[in-house]
Amino acid sequence: MKDVKILGPGCKRCQATADMVKAEAEKLGVEVAISKVTDYAAIAHYGIASTPGIVIDGKVVHAGGLPKQEAVAGWLKA
Repeated sequence: MKDVKILGPGCKRCQATADMVKAEAEKLGVEVAISKVTDYAAIAHYGIASTPGIVIDGKVVHAGGLPKQEAVAGWLKA
């Protein structure tokens, strides 16, 4: 199971990112545990200045803006 964290204040882009990760995981048959990190100190700990950010299994894979669907699929397959 992949541990996925969505970093951001809970804005619409953050929700859209979480939905995109969930949908792509279902399509690929990859089990994910998605959690949202909204605390700015915790977000800063990952070195992210622009949200939404995505952390998969402890590694920052994206920061700022909506990711591309193909990129999400690649991160989940890795």
